Amino acid sequence: MEQTITPPHYKNLVSLFYEHAQERDEQPFLWFKENKVYWPISWAETSRRITAMARSLKSIGLAKGDRVVLVAENRPEWFIADLAIMAAGGITVPAYTTNTVENHQHVLNHSGAKGIIISTAALGRKALPAVEKSPECKWVITIDGIADDVEQDRDLEIHSWEHLLAEGDKLDEDIEASAKKITRKDIACLIYTSGTGGLPKGVMLSHGAILCNCEGAWDVLYRLGLGEETFLSFLPLSHAYEHTAGQFFPLLLGAQIYYGEGAEHLLRNMSEAKPTIMTAVPRLYESMYSRITRGLDKEKPLKRSLFYKAEALGRKKYYDSNGLNIIEKLQDRVLEKLVRNKLRLRFGGRLKAMVSGGAALNEDIGLFFHSLGLPILQGYGQTEAAPVIAVNRPGIIDMSTVGPELKGVEIKIAEDGEILAKGELLMSGYWNDPKYTEETIKDGWLHTGDIGEFDDKGRLKITDRKKDIIVLSGGDNVSPARVEGELSYHPFIHQVMVYGNKRPHLTAIIVPDEDFLEQWGEASGIPGVLASVHNNPSLKISLAKAIDQVNKQFSPLEKVRKFIIAKEAFSIENKMMTPTLKVRRHKVLEIYKEQLDALYPSSKK
Repeated sequence: MEQTITPPHYKNLVSLFYEHAQERDEQPFLWFKENKVYWPISWAETSRRITAMARSLKSIGLAKGDRVVLVAENRPEWFIADLAIMAAGGITVPAYTTNTVENHQHVLNHSGAKGIIISTAALGRKALPAVEKSPECKWVITIDGIADDVEQDRDLEIHSWEHLLAEGDKLDEDIEASAKKITRKDIACLIYTSGTGGLPKGVMLSHGAILCNCEGAWDVLYRLGLGEETFLSFLPLSHAYEHTAGQFFPLLLGAQIYYGEGAEHLLRNMSEAKPTIMTAVPRLYESMYSRITRGLDKEKPLKRSLFYKAEALGRKKYYDSNGLNIIEKLQDRVLEKLVRNKLRLRFGGRLKAMVSGGAALNEDIGLFFHSLGLPILQGYGQTEAAPVIAVNRPGIIDMSTVGPELKGVEIKIAEDGEILAKGELLMSGYWNDPKYTEETIKDGWLHTGDIGEFDDKGRLKITDRKKDIIVLSGGDNVSPARVEGELSYHPFIHQVMVYGNKRPHLTAIIVPDEDFLEQWGEASGIPGVLASVHNNPSLKISLAKAIDQVNKQFSPLEKVRKFIIAKEAFSIENKMMTPTLKVRRHKVLEIYKEQLDALYPSSKK
């Protein structure tokens, strides 16, 4: 019988940190890049800064339960601010660095935030105008300062990060002792995620929900031989996936965390940090796959042939029930040294596993990496579940599934096929939205909005989405209703349907406005009949200008990057619309999916 090893049980996330800090003291913990070199901050120094900032937060008026918005890129100050807010009794409200002024204003006003922490002057240019229109926000803490060109009309308290650290060092409140009073049921953070109505909703995650998720992840990964682990944090910490998997799970392990410089520098940062466990979203694996295969196209035929032979043997070894024959086993051993070991070195040379979450992973890409000695554990979850619900296990990986449920999670399939989940990991509800909370959690079960089934080995397979929210391959949620609504207001556009689930960005099908099409036809000297001109380059240029105008009001995630023009308008007669004039997405995709897919770079060899 397999021995079960469980992690220590902690009361809250802050006490979890302080216990590790006492044990590890001057050992390196958080690594940041400066002058092209990584430098460490020790556990002891991180502890000092968290304590000092928590004291200062309380001294400027932060009370138990107060919300503080945090707008920053991944850096040590993100971790320190997050833990300091919680240690002071507050609730962290992470905000995306890509937010527009309107996005920030919604988060500030809806959460009733008392203050905001902003890392850079550039981020302040969009966050501070929102603060100006958020009367409940009383103070701003700037890490790197505010730009000179940002106007301020309100009488806001502006505090310097370094000044508050220095002032906090002079105070003597025992933050570590008071943090022990925080319970697992207390709210740790509000993470905003898109709802069906388009406006982001504040998901209340307790200390216990996040700890439950981390304890479940421990159960998955201890089989890999956990020891002195290193993580590379590069996904946005404002995303529930990175917040748990890239910050608090490493904390539970007592691991070191390197902060990446962005996805475009990922491979370089991996070679520098040499991570042992990597968490990423499908889009990053797609990008790495493309970079590797494009590089192979430039190599000599022999090297390219050896690489693809190693991939083919790996697929057979892991997924063919007959396995490798004697000759193939010998070939595989040779290719392990010639191909797989060299590829591992490009990823730092120490990876035990890569975890994929936030969206569905292309099965072929998952098989590609696994066959080359870089196993990917695909998981599934939602912000409302802190966020991981299920994940594949080492040794029983099936890329067409998202694996068995996480330890501490119960999953069942409803009569209509919807996936339901239960456990301590569930959110405490949506902030100030009891009605939508009751619709989402019924009798203790989270209604995920996804359709699924279990295979014969108890692994969950997602078969469809019950709700229309688009999940990009980067793990971000986008409400199609908002994007479609804004685009259809343009006088050149009559109807629109956006597309992009499991894809890196949005694309769309456009039906031009009849009056616009008639005028365009007269100016072009041809009849403006949609069936005849839907492929006309001049028409596409005109519509592209219209889309570019509307895109200006969207966040980067909401922008439509490419589009096709429909052959005919959506109607009840052609079954592309319901009697209540709602677009039947599945019917539209039956006709246009192949054209839409062609707008994205191929993920196949």
